[in-house]
Amino acid sequence: MRKWIVSLMVGMLLAGSTLTASAMNENRGGMMGFVAGCCFGMRAGAAYNDGKEIHWREWVLLIPVANIFFAIWNGVDGVNGMTTADYTKEYGTSFF
Repeated sequence: MRKWIVSLMVGMLLAGSTLTASAMNENRGGMMGFVAGCCFGMRAGAAYNDGKEIHWREWVLLIPVANIFFAIWNGVDGVNGMTTADYTKEYGTSFF
């Protein structure tokens, strides 16, 4: 019973935070800004609210088995020294 009440309270707090969210860009924020921040991290949520799109390699991380392969791919890119400028050249400015 106690876990149910705590879960309900957490759900209400999270739902309330998505309704009051505001972003610099009026078309951003809200539920999609919440999903970006919650699922992909603080940096992706802030970048989404700044006008950037979520990259397909980040969306794939939500798929249970495929995420292992793409997480390793992201790690290999990190080991190889990929920077945001490198990603911008490869994928364009709408993502990075």
